[in-house]
Amino acid sequence: MRKKEELRSKRHKRIKMRMLGTQDKPRLVVHRSLKNFSAQVIDDTTGKVLFSLATNDKAVKQNFIKGGDLKSAVLFGDLFAKTAKEKGYSKVIFDRAGYLYHGRIKSFAEALRKGGMEF
Repeated sequence: MRKKEELRSKRHKRIKMRMLGTQDKPRLVVHRSLKNFSAQVIDDTTGKVLFSLATNDKAVKQNFIKGGDLKSAVLFGDLFAKTAKEKGYSKVIFDRAGYLYHGRIKSFAEALRKGGMEF
């Protein structure tokens, strides 16, 4: 693992200790890479992933030209919020996974809020 990724992983562990997703208010975790963006809703009490979506999924991939830019983060946020609300997840705990709340992470979070998700 590279040094930068190790530091992000350490930050995520510290952040995750203070967050606990439940069935009523699960934890929404994001992950970004250079080419793609993914998010998943997790119930920490049972340790199960309730719902996940990524820009490189077959059904989602056709909506994006590139999955790793700012426009894709906004579109992905809208799509994720719409799909999550259909599945019944409107209140979540936003876990930025050690990434700075800036750029794609911030755009994704704002798109989620516009889509009707609360955190």
